[in-house]
Amino acid sequence: MDAAIIVTYRCNAHCTMCRTWQFPSKPTEEFAPDLLRKLPDNLGRVNITGGEPLIRRDLLEIVDILAPKARRLEISTNGYFTDRLAEIGRRHAELTVRISVEGLQQTNDHIRGIENGFDHAVRSYHALREVGVRDLGFAVVIQDDNAHDLLNLYEFVSKLDAEFAQAVPHNSYYFHTSDNHIEDVEKVQAAIRQLIEAFLRSRKPKEWFRAYLNRGLVDYVAGSERRLECTAGTDIIFLDPHGEVYPCNGWDLSMGNLHEQSFDEIWDSERARHVRAAVASCDRRCWMTGTAVPAIRHHLPAVTWWVLRNKVRVWRGLPADLTS
Repeated sequence: MDAAIIVTYRCNAHCTMCRTWQFPSKPTEEFAPDLLRKLPDNLGRVNITGGEPLIRRDLLEIVDILAPKARRLEISTNGYFTDRLAEIGRRHAELTVRISVEGLQQTNDHIRGIENGFDHAVRSYHALREVGVRDLGFAVVIQDDNAHDLLNLYEFVSKLDAEFAQAVPHNSYYFHTSDNHIEDVEKVQAAIRQLIEAFLRSRKPKEWFRAYLNRGLVDYVAGSERRLECTAGTDIIFLDPHGEVYPCNGWDLSMGNLHEQSFDEIWDSERARHVRAAVASCDRRCWMTGTAVPAIRHHLPAVTWWVLRNKVRVWRGLPADLTS
């Protein structure tokens, strides 16, 4: 089972597609690190996120507790707090870190609302490299305002030998938005298609499968159905700063509170079964990494076949087939 640990709703960024920063959690209401000891010891991929997680001064203690529990522990950050990131990286070089950027410098700083935000992000990348962290990358939310930067950003990230992850804007209680949408669908889809074909031309197998992830983003932007089922609440859980356990960050539908129950009591409860039934009938079509990756694992042969077929197409000079 994977987990997303939302350590705070506080954030120093003012992103145009997310209003979490307008509804910050209070430090006194956020869970203490010791609560995380109640999580299972055999977790898969665990993502520490926010808000901006580095705002929490006790994040190193949180990492110390989660690292032995996770097969892969990741921090999602805007990269502003370079010194704090480097301190954590010195102790935990095995970490995965993804730094959010929304384009090259001018585009990023406009969308994220942080002066010199792109510069901070790149500085943090190099600082983490210097202290020995190797699994580093950048993440972008593809939208109308940055689609024109997408390929150039990929080339920039590739020259740094970093990973490159993608999403598109979603609406949910978590982001405090209900009006995120793509104005120019064809433009954004075209930018994603170019990135898909660049991934398929790559020599990195991980990028081939990232092409499939982006194919799901093309579907979502078009308003199409998910091609793979969602298993939120079964293959992944979200823990919020108040101790509530959710199936995903789309619904305000709690399975229980870790302050009040053990994890096993929450996991095996009637309330959790009710939530999983709601997920099974969900019509929101979300396609985010947290729920898309487990679905891909369940359908790996079919996904691999799609990747191989489309690598051949791109090698022959044909466009990737995003319809099959």
